[in-house]
Amino acid sequence: MNKIDAQSNKGGLLGIFFMAFTLVLVGFSCTGPIAGTILLQAANGETIKPLIGMLGFSLAFALPFTLFAIFPHWLKSLPKSGGWLNTVKVVLGFVELALALKFLSIVDQVYHWEFLDRDIYLALWIVIFAFLGFYLLGKIQFPHEKKTESASVYRVISAILIFSFVVYLIPGLFGAPLKPLAGYLPPMSSQNFNMNTSTLVSENEVDSNITNCGTPKYNDLLELPHNIQGYFDYDQALECAQKQNKPIFIDFTGHGCVNCREMEATVWSDPRVLKRLKNDYVVVALYVDEKTELPESEWYVSAHDQKVKKTIGKQNLDFMIQKLNANAQPYYTLVDTSGSLLSAPKGYDLNVENFIEFLDNGLKEFDARQEKNIASTGIIQNKED
Repeated sequence: MNKIDAQSNKGGLLGIFFMAFTLVLVGFSCTGPIAGTILLQAANGETIKPLIGMLGFSLAFALPFTLFAIFPHWLKSLPKSGGWLNTVKVVLGFVELALALKFLSIVDQVYHWEFLDRDIYLALWIVIFAFLGFYLLGKIQFPHEKKTESASVYRVISAILIFSFVVYLIPGLFGAPLKPLAGYLPPMSSQNFNMNTSTLVSENEVDSNITNCGTPKYNDLLELPHNIQGYFDYDQALECAQKQNKPIFIDFTGHGCVNCREMEATVWSDPRVLKRLKNDYVVVALYVDEKTELPESEWYVSAHDQKVKKTIGKQNLDFMIQKLNANAQPYYTLVDTSGSLLSAPKGYDLNVENFIEFLDNGLKEFDARQEKNIASTGIIQNKED
């Protein structure tokens, strides 16, 4: 980037080209996720959201340059580069290392490598942020920096905050849930050493009439949190729901879904929610980013995009798009034993009471339909008699 940016000093059209090219390279990493999401919304038929999204995204890049071009004297008021800017770069370097582990963890989960377990991940984060704290106090210095004899007030305050965060992380090594960070950590099931053995819902609170409808498909690859017994294949869950005469709770989720993990740690962990999921519903988790390839006999060409769907994740996402016209996760859907919606699906919402209401309303609608079916069956029987 430095070499390309140096070409912008040549002036003329060529200099302008290299100046713009440098901006493209710098902005590329944050362009893909945002612009990609907006384009996907547009491809699905939305108009207003993509227009507003692209307008806001373009303004964020264009507005500073436009203002500095109109008011060039503002450039003189910008802070000059120096030691403080180098400190910012080093701090962001430590943060980048921590976030790189987060993205590596997602890949580890998607491909089931299982080498970056939760406790290893936390240990690495503790070391990274501890080194950051020591750096801010001046105990660690890099070759390109001038040696500082004392730490400024801002550095000391920042170091205190960083070390407080490190102390907060340490109980996670022994199984503490660390709910605010749940979306950024590997699943609790990957923890090798866990002192937290509470079941959240005691055995006598779980419906003893729950029967297992057979071994869940893909249970050697996928799992549900909080010891929920459920399925990872919709057809198998539907068959089980028909046997047990229960509604289905569909959890459209993903290994890399931060909001999904946060919902599970904050909302699903509530005993009232967990009791309803374990007792009143047949739960099925459909991972949309699972890379496991299915046997060729199960491949099919999607009517949505005319592409062959070979993996578990692609088939689940295609099912979601075609049946619900949605592609965001988490996306919670309640259906009856015929696959019909019981209520409007629900997305990300950390309000526990709202989630309980969502589950209760779905159960009431299911019971109402059951009563209606029984009544209609009785009328038909009377006519036959």
